[in-house]
Amino acid sequence: MQKVARIGPPTEEENRLLSQLEKEAGTDIKLCYQCGKCSAGCPVGFAMDYTPRQVIRLLQLGLVDEALSAESIWLCATCETCSERCPRGVDIASLMDTLRREALRRGKITDKKVALFNKAFLDTVKKYGRSYETGILLYHNLATRQLFKDAELGLPMMKRGKVHPFPEKIKGRDKIQQIFKRAEEIGRE
Repeated sequence: MQKVARIGPPTEEENRLLSQLEKEAGTDIKLCYQCGKCSAGCPVGFAMDYTPRQVIRLLQLGLVDEALSAESIWLCATCETCSERCPRGVDIASLMDTLRREALRRGKITDKKVALFNKAFLDTVKKYGRSYETGILLYHNLATRQLFKDAELGLPMMKRGKVHPFPEKIKGRDKIQQIFKRAEEIGRE
């Protein structure tokens, strides 16, 4: 099936969504003049369907739905290389994160495994105050029905002290839970 792009100015709804995304990301996409420095420095750009520069261009053209459906937003490592390299100060990494959140809100997830991994990671941080790799792996493998995926790596990694069978809890977990609670409240506003 061939994709057809709409040609014409953005609709009023798309303009509202663009403004909301820019506000949430704390950046202005109109500042981007498509120099390409962000894409040239992106360590995962080779694997993206749209490079960071192209995602910005989609948004500039009002093609919000295409940007939200891009696999690129899920591949972005949020390493900040693009944002650091931008001569105009466009915070592309923040924008990619904002696009992921909006895609989740709208149910536009291109790779369910990525969303499940994200949930597993955040749940362990919320519960233990830090990442618990073994728990993330177990949750992700159960949720994706890949029960024994990478199982042969577990014991050697435990022997080397890379992963632990039980989670370490940090002091001040209640503060972490307050952060999550506040983030949930902001998300509902």
